[in-house]
Amino acid sequence: MNGFGRGFFGLPPIVKNIIMINVLMLLAYFAAQSVWGIDLNSILGLYFPKSEQFMPVQIVTHMFMHGGFWHLFFNMYALYIFGQVLENVWGPKRFFIFYIVCGLGAAFTHESVLAFQYNHLAQALSPENLQLVLNEGTTYFKKGQGFIDPAMQSLQIFLNTPTVGASGAIFGVLLAFGVLFPNTQLMLLIPPIPIRAKYFVMIYGAIELFLAVTQSGGNIAHAAHLGGMLFGYLLIRYWRKTTNTLY
Repeated sequence: MNGFGRGFFGLPPIVKNIIMINVLMLLAYFAAQSVWGIDLNSILGLYFPKSEQFMPVQIVTHMFMHGGFWHLFFNMYALYIFGQVLENVWGPKRFFIFYIVCGLGAAFTHESVLAFQYNHLAQALSPENLQLVLNEGTTYFKKGQGFIDPAMQSLQIFLNTPTVGASGAIFGVLLAFGVLFPNTQLMLLIPPIPIRAKYFVMIYGAIELFLAVTQSGGNIAHAAHLGGMLFGYLLIRYWRKTTNTLY
């Protein structure tokens, strides 16, 4: 019997543990903020490398942090629905590798897009003002202070805004399900119509590409979603070329 029949404890181990870790980290985020006034997302979220708050470990930790209940719920619900099917097909080891590669690929794609945004913001500043933001911007930001100059303030906010969430890895999972089970019928909630998995993935990918191009300055890391899908697709192609079976 699969995880649907036995509930949460019937899930395969990797999906179950990823969900548990993400839930525990959200609870820790709420507790730390409520009891000690510490924002764990500002510590474990992923920053652009030029930020004073950037740490290499954030490349991994940001995948297990979320901005709130609904952010966590939709990511983990997708993992629950689609991830258990993939893990049952691939096995725990291969699914874990796939999930992590998608998450890291999403982070790499997101940081690459941020590099273009950083260069654009930096070019609007004199070398002196740029250095001032790099050296003092985080200190001022933590005190709730911003630069008067709009260009300096934009860069200050950019360097001190972390990215959190498992969405990049989850989009990789969606892509993999669409590739392995392209003709599986999914029932959408809005609108309530059936759609084949391959079309669902293609539509999602097209929407994310459109949003990544037109809303690059938004709060949602659309480029990371595309990166998770891209790296997931490349890994599936690699496995198909190097093994006798995808499974």
